[in-house]
Amino acid sequence: QVQLVDSGGGLVQDGGSLRLSCAASGRTFSTYNLGWFRQAPGKEREFVARISSSGGNTYYADSVKGRFTISRDNAKNTVYLQMNSLKSEDTAVYYCNCNVLGNVYWGQGTQVTVSS
Repeated sequence: QVQLVDSGGGLVQDGGSLRLSCAASGRTFSTYNLGWFRQAPGKEREFVARISSSGGNTYYADSVKGRFTISRDNAKNTVYLQMNSLKSEDTAVYYCNCNVLGNVYWGQGTQVTVSS
């Protein structure tokens, strides 16, 4: 069982920045592939970014490439999402995601609102 706790959301103006954090339980955090997804009102949940267990490989949705950066600190059991140049269309609830041996776990979500 893996528990994920998302934090760091808030209200920011267009062009601003936020850093989301996701703290994970488990003694094998360094083996987890981790990701961020988001869900805007009335829309399906969509992929944002993911990072390999070592942190050496990262992948991004086209809509955030060049603006968002995913990273991890295995010593702190935490994954981050640095979001820069935020736009109103980035407004959504952001969820941390982890897949461990075929079991998928989700954080509780953190709201990001970008005002224009």
